[in-house]
Amino acid sequence: MGGLTPVAPDEIATIVTALEMTERPPLRPLPASPLRLVRWDAPAPDRYRALFRRVGAPWLWFSRLLLDDAALGAITGDPAVHVHAVIDRAGIEVGMVELDARTPGVCAIAYFGLVPELAGRGHGRWLMAETLARAWSKGVTRVTVATCTLDHPAALGFYRAQGFRPVSRTIETFADPRASGLLPEESAPHAPYLASRR
Repeated sequence: MGGLTPVAPDEIATIVTALEMTERPPLRPLPASPLRLVRWDAPAPDRYRALFRRVGAPWLWFSRLLLDDAALGAITGDPAVHVHAVIDRAGIEVGMVELDARTPGVCAIAYFGLVPELAGRGHGRWLMAETLARAWSKGVTRVTVATCTLDHPAALGFYRAQGFRPVSRTIETFADPRASGLLPEESAPHAPYLASRR
């Protein structure tokens, strides 16, 4: 029998769903898009954080913002981690994809997203096709991704429609990054901010 678990005002809880794909999807023509996916080799920490915030703040992405330059650079500079920026026609960075192949045989889509202004325009299908073309590199037998209830409400359905299969669920509770000032209080209005910053 279940029950309710209180969450402190300066914390937040979410249900995380892990998904995987164990077969390379059939080759199809890429959906048309005016966007480009550009690899960033060992991006400068400030440049990385700026894009991470732009894409992720509406969904309370914060984990990489906690890392100092050395710790962040150890991840993004690893040859098995590929950071990509989504670039629009004007050369503006409007999305990001990060692929992590540090586990043998597995490529994790660590981060995948576009700025909210591009949601619902079909760009996500293009971006996922581009992402999977890169993720299924030599030696990869499984591609993974995770989403949570703080993400866009269509995220889970989108990943399933792209061929991912849900494999597990966990509940994650963490300090609300808005309470510490790591993200602005107005971030993620779909997840009400309850703490008063002191």
